[in-house]
Amino acid sequence: MRRKLFGLLAILMAACFTAGVEAPPVTAAASDPYTFKNVQIAGGGFVPGIIFNQTQQNLIYARTDIGGAYRWNQSTQTWIPLLDWVGFDNWGYNGVVSLATDSVDPDKVYVAAGMYTNDWDPNPGAILRSSDKGATWQRSVLPFKLGGNMPGRGMGERLAIDPNRNSVLYFGAPSGNGLWRSTDSGVTWSKVTSFPNAGNYAETPGDAYGGDNQGVVWVTFDKRTGTSGNATQTIYVGVADKANTVYRTTNGGTTWERVAGQPTGYIAHKGVLDTTNGYLFIATSDGGGPYNGTKGEVWRYATATGTWTQISPIASSSSDDYFGYSGLTIDRQRPGTLMVATLNSWWPDAIFFRSTDSGATWTRVWDFTSYPNRSFRYKMDISSSPWLTFGTNPQPPEITPKLGWMVESMEIDPFDSNRMMYGTGATIYGTTDLRQWDSGGQFTIKPTAAGLEETAVLDLISPPSGAPLISGLGDIGGFRHTDLTKVPSMMFTSPVFTTTTSLDYAGTNPSIMVRAGNFTDSDRPNDSHVAFSTDGGANWFQGTEPGGVNNGGTVAANADGSRFVWAPGDPGQQVVYSVGYGNSWSAASGAPAGSIIESDRVNPNKFYAFSAGGFYVSTNGGATFTRTAATGLPATGNVRFKALPGTEGDIWLAGGSSTGAYGLWHSTNSGASFTKLSNVTEADNIGFGKAAPGRTNQALFTIAKIDGVRGVFRSDDTGATWVRINDDQHQYGNIGEALTGDPRIYGRVYIGTNGRGVIYGDRTGGTTPDTTPPSKPGTPAASSITSTGATLTWTASTDDTGVTGYDVYREAGTTDVKVGTATTNSFALTGLTASTSYTFYVVARDAAGNSSPESSPVTFTTTGGGGDTTAPSRPGTPAASSITSTGATLTWTASTDNVGVTGYTVYRRSGTTDVSVGTPTTNSFTLTGLSASTSYTYFVVARDAAGNTSQASNTVTFTTTGGGDTTAPSRPGTPAASSITSSGATLSWQASTDNVGVTGYDVYRAGTTDVKVGTATTNSFALTGLTASTTYTFYVVARDAAGNSSPASNSVTFSTTGGGGGGCTAAYSIASSWPSGFTANVAVTNTGTSAITGWTVRWTFADGQVVSQAWNATVTQSGAQVTARNVSYNGNLAAGAGTSFGFNSGWNGNNNSIPSQISCTVG
Repeated sequence: MRRKLFGLLAILMAACFTAGVEAPPVTAAASDPYTFKNVQIAGGGFVPGIIFNQTQQNLIYARTDIGGAYRWNQSTQTWIPLLDWVGFDNWGYNGVVSLATDSVDPDKVYVAAGMYTNDWDPNPGAILRSSDKGATWQRSVLPFKLGGNMPGRGMGERLAIDPNRNSVLYFGAPSGNGLWRSTDSGVTWSKVTSFPNAGNYAETPGDAYGGDNQGVVWVTFDKRTGTSGNATQTIYVGVADKANTVYRTTNGGTTWERVAGQPTGYIAHKGVLDTTNGYLFIATSDGGGPYNGTKGEVWRYATATGTWTQISPIASSSSDDYFGYSGLTIDRQRPGTLMVATLNSWWPDAIFFRSTDSGATWTRVWDFTSYPNRSFRYKMDISSSPWLTFGTNPQPPEITPKLGWMVESMEIDPFDSNRMMYGTGATIYGTTDLRQWDSGGQFTIKPTAAGLEETAVLDLISPPSGAPLISGLGDIGGFRHTDLTKVPSMMFTSPVFTTTTSLDYAGTNPSIMVRAGNFTDSDRPNDSHVAFSTDGGANWFQGTEPGGVNNGGTVAANADGSRFVWAPGDPGQQVVYSVGYGNSWSAASGAPAGSIIESDRVNPNKFYAFSAGGFYVSTNGGATFTRTAATGLPATGNVRFKALPGTEGDIWLAGGSSTGAYGLWHSTNSGASFTKLSNVTEADNIGFGKAAPGRTNQALFTIAKIDGVRGVFRSDDTGATWVRINDDQHQYGNIGEALTGDPRIYGRVYIGTNGRGVIYGDRTGGTTPDTTPPSKPGTPAASSITSTGATLTWTASTDDTGVTGYDVYREAGTTDVKVGTATTNSFALTGLTASTSYTFYVVARDAAGNSSPESSPVTFTTTGGGGDTTAPSRPGTPAASSITSTGATLTWTASTDNVGVTGYTVYRRSGTTDVSVGTPTTNSFTLTGLSASTSYTYFVVARDAAGNTSQASNTVTFTTTGGGDTTAPSRPGTPAASSITSSGATLSWQASTDNVGVTGYDVYRAGTTDVKVGTATTNSFALTGLTASTTYTFYVVARDAAGNSSPASNSVTFSTTGGGGGGCTAAYSIASSWPSGFTANVAVTNTGTSAITGWTVRWTFADGQVVSQAWNATVTQSGAQVTARNVSYNGNLAAGAGTSFGFNSGWNGNNNSIPSQISCTVG
């Protein structure tokens, strides 16, 4: 079947693409940390490419057509997803048309990404490149589209790295775009204009999907024709042209020629080179795959003599050949041993062939004995994924499970002749005893897809009892998930749907369920496209159906499970209803064909329908529908709506498109009217989950755009406020087709992806996020007013968790100025000007960052300065000295005053606006942060205690030097936190080095927005003004005289003491890291006034880190929660004394954030 991206219409209408450098991550106003995992299914989609690195053992990659790319983790025997960062704007990158791993530098990996060459994907393709095995990526956008989910996607690999000069890459493009080359490790690309053939084969000319020219399809280097560091001279290239399918260069790509004597009539899907024996093997088929293939050949080309030899296991001239060939591999440990797979032997099964003499003779993986019986050189163990039988019980010669279909990728491990993996249309299979084939035994094939989740999800329901999740999936029907961490034993049967399009349960009787789905009716005329369950999805049975149904559409069960309404998905099919379990169906009037159907979760007589902007309600069990007066709903784009469990008539509707209405709407009157939520810009789905602790309203989940950010959001207060619960590393491309919360677990969300399976997320924050702001502070009162200052006091705010401070603002025209912060309800103003009117107000804040409404303002006028109205004399003209590329020193003749000069203001002339750059108290000022080779003009003004100001001095103009020093200081060492109190701590770190000299360090506090808290000229800094019992994270950056800044140090996290005179603190820092792990140190300090005899440190990992080894502490881990306790020799700490412990941990290579909360308790 043609596998199309589900939910594509909404994406095409709403998606936009920005080429070039990735923008920095943007976060919504509030977030709640989550961990995300896959609901275990294991596989579920086509794997067109498996790629082994040729120099690093166990470095293996897999590419998928709609689910991104993966790297194999040998220690856990699982696949690690690499492209979960792909988001709404670039969802097509999850279509991986080719992948290359670097044999010279195995840390480097490249991906050719783009899902469709037609207008289904609005964006051009890209080459993604990584220098850390896929942990992080950069991209180079191409001037054409790529087709990771187009016909021909199993051929390849199109992308290849020169094994001698790894800065050179070649890429075979589709759509007649020819052969492309990069000479700078994939950063830039140019077309190889001398390559003569861009391909001419299209599967179905003129068709939107099958009509594309499949182009240049594989590149193979002959490593023997180059030396290390020098470009390989001989390169073979495969082309989708049945008359001219193999080309070659022998001069490093300068000129190309059709390889003489080559076979014609078929397309070479693969080109694999045996450099030991000097053979190029090609596997050919009469189509581009992966679905077609009825004839083909296997050929061997002798590179030394130019001789072609047909070595097909079954020649195309034979009546036994009803398939092509594709999956092709050689045993690098045993040259002359090769295998090839059929494309496609649908019946009775795929066939694998093996030769140990370079194709002169072959053996089959299975043979007919006496028809219909067969003998097998293999046995299959699918106990890890038992659903791979697909619920069938075929008659011989067919068996279940099958070897597979669409086997376009088959690879023998270059380091281990016993290990082989191959991709199918449903999973990855593998073996670790392949050589049993040669000795007459049976080798064992097992699913090797753990961690690789490639299902497209169309619907999800999480009932309040029974199994926590029921899934509706594309291509493999769906499952009842009784344990999210285990692969289900069987997909839906009785009947089997190719694709399940809709699921529902009865709101007050959740053991009753209904599902609808797709299959071709003529293939199974006795099966129905709708099925029912009365035991929570454990068993299913079918009813009748109207004639002509092939597509499931949407179906709903009423609140008590006694009636059902169904809108089949075929054009023109009328909406129908049934009393009972589909024994008969009657036409429903009033609801347009193809409507989206849902039921009220309380009233069993009430159903709802939506179509093209109109909302419809039935109050007689679905017999008749009436359009409501609701207006303003989206008339275009995908729309999904749901009725809230437990409340009659409460409906939430999400959807639309960028060309019309788009957002989230709420109705409390059964759809008679809707209110659009103003704080949600765009929304694609809505789901409900268990209420937050202390609340009665159910939690809402949406996939939406809020505060300018696309993401997954949760609201605990009926949509008044939202928190983002995913992050930029967990976007999963095209999501939105299916979404639900869990009615039994607060915070849990289930997300349906299009190619990455079912994702479930759980909160890691531990407590309900605080979204309640403090109350409005009282109006400030001004007292102790002088010519230069005053004191503000106000009535304190209140807050549900506690006010942590106040921000004091001065009204200053259109932009108010924050003048300071206070931890109490009082603030001393300084630096005011005499005889001047000022207006101030205050804003309260809490620990969660919520801000109160502004207080009412207070206005007052400073005094006249005690009668002194005499201004200081004019300062002397400044002189500029010690001029560098980034700074200078100004000095001037001091002013005089009848009372006394209190200071100066230094101004920089900047067009028509002079900018104050400093207020020294002496007649000298050091300028910093200037730009190299730039002219500057400055002057100074003196002031006295009464606020009188002098005339401006004459100006001085100078030009900074050229800034020859461009070398940044080295990265500072990880800071260590010591002397931790309730309000402060001391940071110290290993000093940076610099080619000229380090001039200082900037100290930053990490958060949603990092804040510079101070500067230091040595490798130590005293922190003050911290809040008790609060976790902080800091890092430092070094700078030199030229203004060059070092990379940021690793950060240190610690918690201040509680301010009560006792306890301990812990400071966490990362000492070193590598792609699969890191080392961390934790410093423990007794902050009390007496000795302690033991301590316990606790934290929660946010990114799946797992402690593997620890020292100086006993460390245990349960899920993400880690506990470290002292050992016998370091539990006794005197007052003020400290100790430390460390550990090694694994991580997923995508993120390794320092825990947000580190606690230390005595005992």
